[in-house]
Amino acid sequence: RLYFDTRLSKDNTISCATCHDPAKGWSDAGPTSKGINSQIGGRRSPPVSNAAYSLLQFWDGRAPSLEEQAKGPVQNPIEMGNTHDVMVKTLNDVPGYVQEFKDVFGNTPITVDQVAQAIAAYERTVVTTDSPFDRYVRGDNSALSQREKMGLEIFNGKGHCTACHWGSYFSDGRFHNVG
Repeated sequence: RLYFDTRLSKDNTISCATCHDPAKGWSDAGPTSKGINSQIGGRRSPPVSNAAYSLLQFWDGRAPSLEEQAKGPVQNPIEMGNTHDVMVKTLNDVPGYVQEFKDVFGNTPITVDQVAQAIAAYERTVVTTDSPFDRYVRGDNSALSQREKMGLEIFNGKGHCTACHWGSYFSDGRFHNVG
């Protein structure tokens, strides 16, 4: 519920799902993401799907865990524009949240670390395992179109994409300067 709750933002308009929308592949539709007051961020939100498998979070790897990542957007002035103190006060004023957090964490009041743990726990459930490519790899030859199969040949061959994009997460988990 926290992931979809706009009360985490300063103006009650932005939730995690605003920029990491399940209907848009757990990301957003634009080349860059839009935060409070329609401010445009510098990058598009990375997809949340399979983020549990990434050793580092954010496009630049600045967060070492999903928990640390979950803390960032709340206080980013372009994204959610709030402070941790105000967000926690807001959540502590919601009786349902207070009881749920007490049931899960065993204590009150709600803390920013608990909020981050709860959001990260949800994000760890966002795992994709049934894409057309997954079905193709499992032997369903009809899962990819002829054109997609041609693209896969380029991906695996002369495109040399597999130098960095390989494995179940299609990543070597490293950062590369591609100019």
